Amino acid sequence: MTTTPLTDAMSQLAIYDSLTGRKQPFTPLNAGKVGMYVCGMTVYDYCHIGHARVMVAFDMVVRWLTQLGYEVNYIRNITDIDDKIITRAAENGEDIGSLTQRFIEAMHEDAAALGCLTPNAEPRATDHIDEMQQIIETLVTGDYAYAANNGDVYYAVDSFADYGKLSKRNLDDMQAGSRVDVETVKRNPFDFVLWKAAKANEPQWASPWGQGRPGWHIECSAMSTKCLGNTFDIHGGGHDLQFPHHENEIAQSEAATGCEYARNWMHVGFINVDGEKMSKSLHNFFTIRDVMAKYHPETVRYFLLSSHYRSQVNFSDVALDEAHNSLSRLYHALKIVEQKQGQTLEINKNIINAAYASTAGQEFIAGMNDDFNTSAATSVLFGLARDINKAIKAEDVASAWQWAQQLKALAQALNILQQPVQQFLQAVIGERQEDGLTDTDIDDLIIERADAKSNKNFARADEIREQLIAAGIELEDSRTGTTWRRA
Repeated sequence: MTTTPLTDAMSQLAIYDSLTGRKQPFTPLNAGKVGMYVCGMTVYDYCHIGHARVMVAFDMVVRWLTQLGYEVNYIRNITDIDDKIITRAAENGEDIGSLTQRFIEAMHEDAAALGCLTPNAEPRATDHIDEMQQIIETLVTGDYAYAANNGDVYYAVDSFADYGKLSKRNLDDMQAGSRVDVETVKRNPFDFVLWKAAKANEPQWASPWGQGRPGWHIECSAMSTKCLGNTFDIHGGGHDLQFPHHENEIAQSEAATGCEYARNWMHVGFINVDGEKMSKSLHNFFTIRDVMAKYHPETVRYFLLSSHYRSQVNFSDVALDEAHNSLSRLYHALKIVEQKQGQTLEINKNIINAAYASTAGQEFIAGMNDDFNTSAATSVLFGLARDINKAIKAEDVASAWQWAQQLKALAQALNILQQPVQQFLQAVIGERQEDGLTDTDIDDLIIERADAKSNKNFARADEIREQLIAAGIELEDSRTGTTWRRA
């Protein structure tokens, strides 16, 4: 087997594990293969920018693992039965199935616009009721769960010695600080529901404990183990799921199977707005489609990738403007090279291998293999852009072309810089295009400006340039003509 800089780098990948609290070398359960499960959306509304961060972060993980040569089985579930779904459907006077299908389709549209790969499977909770009931029966039989007198079935957290190991919480301390409800049907206030007794006018299924529906936590244990087995390589999700959702998944899964559940736990940091975590309860959340109405989808993707996935990110128009300007600088470096070389940059497997063998490529690999440090990786891209600009200034087009190939080849792993440069630079994005000028309008004004200059009507030529600048259009004159981009 022929080795490449990427296959040689497979053994150098280290991932921060939320369970151990440290970075550790990544060794998959089965050589060359990775099973990854990510907690997906509860589909009762449009996805917000926090969801986008989880989508993009794990898309990046899949792409990098694949780039290294792993065969990745990426599973992201869909919660299509839940209290919020039932409430929203009732509010809308809408069938639950039509509500969830509508928002599943919207989620797919948003993910595609953000440049995310489709997971290998997207299991829906309602398709795995049997698997959930099987796990619950195992837990009840093993005295890890009990049926309460209200018809619900609860997991007994006291029965699992390692409860709290992911979130680093001590059950005794939590119990000491909790308010005790003397009328509760739970044995312990932290026991969580596995099966909910049926209520009138709600979806329900037959079970050994009567008509009802599953609790939220049991869904992921059933779907993940069904798709990936009792033990798999990576379990991911947002940081807010660490407790109680992921903690409860570990308790019920490991109690039911007797096996380690996930070998690596990855959690994506919060998105903050004005210093506060974005949430619907605070009314400070923004849907993905609202944001993409103002900013190019690739700008949004770049914004989400420009910080390390575990860090907290502050969301604002200023931050997105900076992201757009940064991404535009990278595209502009490619544009200059293409103009000088007189051809469009295309990359292939040989160019990609050569890029990773270069000094910049080795730095890129080091960044990505250090717990998927996209911040370090993007800094390598900007270093290449600076090299391109210096080479162009020195009229060394050959070197500029080589660095441009490296730039585009390395950026492929993040799925940025893959569009035709003018397509990105000239893109009109919804509300941000306030001047009303279409591409044709701009081209016509550029032609008029060229005619004015030919006729020595420099006042009119300058007037057109100022008009375009005021509209956010930057002109670039060269010996081969004038090109433009939206600032």
